[in-house]
Amino acid sequence: MPILGSHATTRRQVLARLGGGFGGLALAALLGEARGESASVPARFDTLPRAPHHPAKAKAVIQLFMHGGPSHVDLLDPKPLLAKYDGKEPPGEVADDEKRTGNLLKSPYRFGRHGQSGLEFSETLPNIARHADEIAVVRSMYTEHRNHEQAIWMMHTGLLVSGRPGLGAWVTYALGTEDQDLPAYVVLPDPKGLPVDGIRNWSSGWLPPLYQGTPFRSEGMPVLNLRPNAPRTAELDRARLDLLGALNADHKRRHPGEQELDARIASFELAARMQLSATDALNVELESPHTRTLYGLDNPVTRSYGIRCLMARRLVERGVRFVQLFMAGQPWDTHANNAASTRACCEQTDAPIAGLLTDLKQRGLLDQTLVLWGGEFGRTPGAQGKDGRDHHPYGFSVWLAGGGIQGGQVFGATDDFGYRATVDRTSVADLHATILHQLGLDFRLLAFPHNGRDERLTDVYPAKVIKPLVA
Repeated sequence: MPILGSHATTRRQVLARLGGGFGGLALAALLGEARGESASVPARFDTLPRAPHHPAKAKAVIQLFMHGGPSHVDLLDPKPLLAKYDGKEPPGEVADDEKRTGNLLKSPYRFGRHGQSGLEFSETLPNIARHADEIAVVRSMYTEHRNHEQAIWMMHTGLLVSGRPGLGAWVTYALGTEDQDLPAYVVLPDPKGLPVDGIRNWSSGWLPPLYQGTPFRSEGMPVLNLRPNAPRTAELDRARLDLLGALNADHKRRHPGEQELDARIASFELAARMQLSATDALNVELESPHTRTLYGLDNPVTRSYGIRCLMARRLVERGVRFVQLFMAGQPWDTHANNAASTRACCEQTDAPIAGLLTDLKQRGLLDQTLVLWGGEFGRTPGAQGKDGRDHHPYGFSVWLAGGGIQGGQVFGATDDFGYRATVDRTSVADLHATILHQLGLDFRLLAFPHNGRDERLTDVYPAKVIKPLVA
């Protein structure tokens, strides 16, 4: 009996088509197994060290994230025409279409050339400028959104939506870590408070929770509840751990494939190993007076950020794969009083970052540690109000050093007013691809199956490795 409708279909035809559909699903599964897709994700997730896709230049990354959007035209991308046309209406090709800003605003700072390369830095970065020949400045960055949260998601995860894995999670998923007594991915937040978007800055998204960042405190006990209130003997501790291990193993056998459970057990086991290793790794009091001064620990202005920079060096020295430093809130968000606010941020961070670069180089670690500096976007060439600058995604700067990066160079350019990236335009996907490349990872091969498709850090965007930075 035909089904109602002008294009009637019999029951036999419906069943035949359904059968073909099920057969197609089975065939797709078999083909997937033949291509090795079913084995692309390990049955058990861990942070054991894994081989990269190709020989790596860098073993670790230290990301110095500057929440709020540092002003490129005041720090890394001098624009003489801003001074020439200060207070005047911008030409049409660089006018603010959204009318958030008004006339052009010159930089209040002088720029100078540094190192044998003659790289230009603002006077607010005198200490970082001494490392000009190790630093590559990318002046042609652009991003997709001018709101903080969306731009932060893009810079960390590669897309404008929340809930995806960050760069650090991808790296630790791909490579693991050399030290099983410390987390593979460590976060050093500001003791004054979390950055904008909070703990999502170091989320593993839909990657196994094992790969999310582990925050360490830079004041007081690095990890809360790391040690018991009442001292115990080593024998008692060993017996407790053996019992917990047996109970956990039994529980896992009864709940196979539970990623949250695997991550929870792994975190407990790591906490036990960290009782000695973390305390030692993060104890900056063990450093010499000279080193402590190098990082600015004897200066109240630089002490907080300096401690975190020094902790970052101690962590990568011990094999931690990815370390992120954050500032509270979004201090580089200079909607008003741009000159004073930008200078204040530089005063807190310039000397400690320079100390980090110096220390890494002296210890032979800079060659294998990639240092990344930058925020989610830049600031407008035009003034917001009297003396502020608004969010600016169309052209801005970041810099990289170490990890095989060819320093002493500028890559790309914005227009004469610093409005749009015009030469060698560099997307966030390009930046991510380059960082992965230095770690020995091919951005096209690093994938994770999620919701029926292989997801990547660079995902839907065309990406390329920035060859002049790595050649």
